[in-house]
Amino acid sequence: MYMLKAENIYKSFHGLEVLKGISMNVKKGEVIAIIGPSGSGKSTFLRCLNHLEIIDKGSIIIEGEVMVSSDKDGIARYKPEKEVRRICRKMGMVFQNFNLFPHMTVLENIIEAPIVVNKTHKDEAVETALKLLHKVGLEDKKDSYPSQLSGGQKQRVAIARALAMKPDIMLFDEPTSALDPELTGEVLKVIRELAQERMTMLVVTHEMGFAREVANRVVFMDNGEVIEEGTPELIFNTPSHERTKAFLDKVL
Repeated sequence: MYMLKAENIYKSFHGLEVLKGISMNVKKGEVIAIIGPSGSGKSTFLRCLNHLEIIDKGSIIIEGEVMVSSDKDGIARYKPEKEVRRICRKMGMVFQNFNLFPHMTVLENIIEAPIVVNKTHKDEAVETALKLLHKVGLEDKKDSYPSQLSGGQKQRVAIARALAMKPDIMLFDEPTSALDPELTGEVLKVIRELAQERMTMLVVTHEMGFAREVANRVVFMDNGEVIEEGTPELIFNTPSHERTKAFLDKVL
């Protein structure tokens, strides 16, 4: 069984078609790097997977559960909202701009969702949060506020916060694009360790070295379509599509 199946996803904004029939199957423990030029639909695709955007057509199945599918007229029909929210909790998402609550400490940021959404007891939530802060190397920052942290530290807290919900799949939307180069490494180190632990992940990234090293599969998107996909060796060394070659020539 696939952890995630997205089939024939279409999405338009104000008449502009941003996703044009995207399909992707993800196996348990697989790390998929999604690369491509800005504006190619990569972030929109991730946001559709966890219901931050509503698709127009297509189907999304998470761990065998249908979240949305198209009716006979091709219109996307979602399960009831309560069901959709439950299915979406199988996924954690990390954004490029951290999205931490500024008025809460690091610890409070991490325990908020488990307590409020998952009804986890506070003591258990705190215990989990402290373990995750140790995992991302920030246990000494538990009482700090986001404004007291560097960008790399904020992003590592954001990763810990997503993991606190115990997701089966992690979605990363350009997790290092807002960071200085020297801070990028500390965030990629955490994601690399998750990959070694066989966490299922989709990572939209501009870090080609990271994609080459960590991903099992690289997907190249352009203009709302999947142009090419394959192993990192295949995509980076012998891409078959001219658009892939042109993109890699610019960024490598």
